[in-house]
Amino acid sequence: MALTDWYTNALFFLRWLHVIFGIIWIGHLYFFNFVNVPFQGTLDDAGKKLVNPKLMPRALWWFRWGAMITFISGWVTFTLVYMYTPDAGFGPSALFSTPEGISARALWILFGMLLGSIMWFNVWFIIWPAQKSMLQGKVPAENLPAVRKRALLTSRLNTYLSGPLLFAMLAPQSYGAINPVTVLVTTVVGLAAIWHFIKFSSKVGTNV
Repeated sequence: MALTDWYTNALFFLRWLHVIFGIIWIGHLYFFNFVNVPFQGTLDDAGKKLVNPKLMPRALWWFRWGAMITFISGWVTFTLVYMYTPDAGFGPSALFSTPEGISARALWILFGMLLGSIMWFNVWFIIWPAQKSMLQGKVPAENLPAVRKRALLTSRLNTYLSGPLLFAMLAPQSYGAINPVTVLVTTVVGLAAIWHFIKFSSKVGTNV
C-alpha cells in the first residue's frame, strides 16, 4: 500500500525535503549571525580579503539554495495538505477549514508561511545581491559601509523572524490552539531567545 500510494509518498518526501533544506538554510543563517559576524569583527581589511573570498561563496551557495528549496517544498506541501484532498481534487481540505472557519492548524501554518516567505524574499532579493556585489568587487569603496549594513540588518531581521517561525511550524501538530495571546507569547519568546543568542554570540567560545 505504501509503495503504491503516490500522495502519501510524495507528501513524505516533500516534508523530508522541507526539513533537511530548512536545517541547511537556518543553520547557515545562525552561522552567519552567531559565529561569522563576531569573527568578521576581529579581522582587518587584509584578513577579510584573505578569508571571505574562500568562505563566503560556499556558505552563501548553501544558504540561498537552502532557502529556495525550503520555500518551494513548503508551498507545495501546503498545497497538498491544505488545498487538496485525494480522490476529490483541489480545494480547501478538511485540515484547512472547519464549520467555524479556518482551522487553528492552518492558521499556525499560514503565520509561519508568512514569516518564511518574508525571509526567503530577504535572502534572494536583498542579502544575496548585496553579498554578490561585494564579493565581485562591484561596490565602490564609499558605498561599502552602507551595503554591508543593509545586508547585516536584513540578515538580523531574518534571524529574529526565525524564532517565532519555528514555533509556528511546530505548533500545528504539537500544540494546536491559536489566538492572539498564543501568537503574542510565542513571538515574544522566539524574539527574546534570538536576542539572547545574538547578545552573547561574541562572548561564547572565546575561552576553550
